[in-house]
Amino acid sequence: MLSVSNLSVQFGKRVLFDEVNISFTQGNCYGIIGANGAGKSTFLKILSGEVDPTSGQVHLEPGKRMSILEQDHNAYDEFGALETVVMGNRPLFAIKKEIDGLYADYSDENADKIGELQVRFEEMNGWNADSDAAALLSNLGIAEELHHTAMADIDPKLKVRVLLAQALFGSPDVLIMDEPTNDLDYDTISWLEHFLADYENTVIVVSHDRHFLDTICTHISDIDFGKMNLYSGNYTFWYQSSQLASRQRAQQNKKAEEKAKELQEFISRFSANVAKSKQATSRKKMLDKLKIEDIRPSSRRYPAIIFEREREAGDQILNIDGLAASSEDGDLLFSKVNINLSKGDKVAVISKDSRATSAFYEILNSKRRADQGSFQWGVTTNQSYLPSDNTNYFTSNDSLVDWLRQWAKTEEEREEVYIRGFLGKMLFRKSARFCQEGRKFVAC
Repeated sequence: MLSVSNLSVQFGKRVLFDEVNISFTQGNCYGIIGANGAGKSTFLKILSGEVDPTSGQVHLEPGKRMSILEQDHNAYDEFGALETVVMGNRPLFAIKKEIDGLYADYSDENADKIGELQVRFEEMNGWNADSDAAALLSNLGIAEELHHTAMADIDPKLKVRVLLAQALFGSPDVLIMDEPTNDLDYDTISWLEHFLADYENTVIVVSHDRHFLDTICTHISDIDFGKMNLYSGNYTFWYQSSQLASRQRAQQNKKAEEKAKELQEFISRFSANVAKSKQATSRKKMLDKLKIEDIRPSSRRYPAIIFEREREAGDQILNIDGLAASSEDGDLLFSKVNINLSKGDKVAVISKDSRATSAFYEILNSKRRADQGSFQWGVTTNQSYLPSDNTNYFTSNDSLVDWLRQWAKTEEEREEVYIRGFLGKMLFRKSARFCQEGRKFVAC
């Protein structure tokens, strides 16, 4: 379906890919993983033709159509949502526009041409295009009254869903998506997981959501050491097999027979766990041939996220009594919320309306007043809050050391050595500062 041959990418002295060869076949979903900066998004841009490699080539089987999840959220601002989705199938949309243009300037001379185009349009299921696009929008949580609204007037978080519908429209032969679950709620992610798990064509996806990758992927392609290593299995299989390979290579004195037995026991636990049951047989054959030498230990480093409490919390954590809140426009966000949290409880707050969850957290952190009700934190607790919109935290051009120092509570925490040690655990570079990259603030 889609293949990459002898692909190399180099930026200055930095080699991103070195002689990569990989094939993506029909009926499989490939998760592209790698450390930040490894080249995941660059690889997708090369597949789509947006970026040229230093050497090598990408080959798409003739007659096959590729669709890419658009990353420029303002690219279709002048079009309506429904039309934007139909534009995802470019050959179909081109014929549709040509037919509309000929009808607008109708004459006996172009009647035959219209007939020819309509035959092709029907073969592509064009007469159902609008209804199919509308169904996709509805499944992704776009209300029907927004289907003909200009993209420029649609909420940015909903724009992402329209563009996702555009990528899915028309069942492309190769579907390429970079972080498709961003700004999606739980129900929409669940719908997308089921859609992709049953998808019969080729899917290539980059995502930091390991649960999403576990659900949809039949293969994992790991970018590491300037190469792409392909594994049959989901993300959990790749991660645990990589950890197993690291342990076994460290155990120099362990007999080869013992290592082989350990690998076989590990494989047997995963051989039947597959996103698509029809893939189980072929996957088992691939796993049966797997040797420990085939699995390369990852060079990935992981941040040390360690929560240290100032003191042991008591049994009472949080009590919420009759809490209610509305938006600035008067829309009811939530009401009659009654919760009692005890020590050890873990709660996920979800809603189809992101305004509701944001308002809920803002009230609990005294950033906003509730319309009704009250809440009380346990006297032995303290709280920390990370808002969805955190741009106000990054208004200066301070170094990370100076920026983090403002939250120090003790003299020891104010010391540069302590702060650098803390940042080092989170894998920040020594000279890092904050800079804006699109809608995000990153260390640069």
